[in-house]
Amino acid sequence: MGLFGLGSTPAPSAATPQQGASAFIIDVGTQDFEARVIKASMDKPVLVDFWAPWCGPCKQLMPVLEAAVNEARGAVILAKVNIDDNQQLAQMLQIQSVPTVMAFFQGQPVGAFSGARPASDIKKLIDQLTQMAKAHAPDALDIPEALKGAALALSEGDPASAQAIYVQILQQDEKHVEAYCGLVRTFIAAGQFDHAQEVLNNAPPEIARHAHFAAAKTALEVAQVGGGGDVSALAQAVDKNPADHQARFDLAGACFAAGQKEQAIDHLLHIIAHARTWNDDAARKELIKFFDALGPADPLTLSGRKKLSRVLFS
Repeated sequence: MGLFGLGSTPAPSAATPQQGASAFIIDVGTQDFEARVIKASMDKPVLVDFWAPWCGPCKQLMPVLEAAVNEARGAVILAKVNIDDNQQLAQMLQIQSVPTVMAFFQGQPVGAFSGARPASDIKKLIDQLTQMAKAHAPDALDIPEALKGAALALSEGDPASAQAIYVQILQQDEKHVEAYCGLVRTFIAAGQFDHAQEVLNNAPPEIARHAHFAAAKTALEVAQVGGGGDVSALAQAVDKNPADHQARFDLAGACFAAGQKEQAIDHLLHIIAHARTWNDDAARKELIKFFDALGPADPLTLSGRKKLSRVLFS
């Protein structure tokens, strides 16, 4: 039964083994088993599926394994061993029946089961292996501290350092929402809008539906729209007529695009303080976009939100 306590319910439907193996699914034999399973398991867990072409339950289990491993996106590797072609290996590992699945980590078998299993059991197994790998990672990051460091680097105008930290976090947890969205912001800060858009386009569904993701999209939109005005010309127009809210609104956008983020926020706060409902509350709505673009941890966002509260509730 193995270490994972998997149930004995068989998979519900039969299928034939998939032929289009992904990068996470490999065929292994006697000659390369040590390199591609034992040694490879030093880096990440490896599931080994011992199967045979004549085995009906094998045809049930293999597609379930492949789907679960692909969904895990590299957290584990699936190695498939045809016992008809590798009888010596099957005998050496004392495989009594097929299908048999063995899990290897750190060069050692850490669990096994025989027979077909439902997708829920396979997912549970992969989750346990993933957690085991994280617990044994010698260079595991302190993710909360790493996020603080990345946010600080980004706020200090060092997107390259922030990017390196976010990549490290994602290597440890590829579905970490804050790190994924932070990576988008580093590309925006570096002016690499195409790269930012590519990362957004390839976001996993569980990240794409998160509020942090929506804020990162807004950040890119603001950055791309930005630049639409001459700062000095608009500043002169505001100096001549401080009550020209449209000119001040345009000046805020131009300042933000030019990197003068604090000035941009102050101009919008000025409009809110003197004409709160001007143009259907346009200044407040734009200010929220700026906060989203900067990110919730940015010092300008934190101070700007405090100023906005004072203006709205004074």
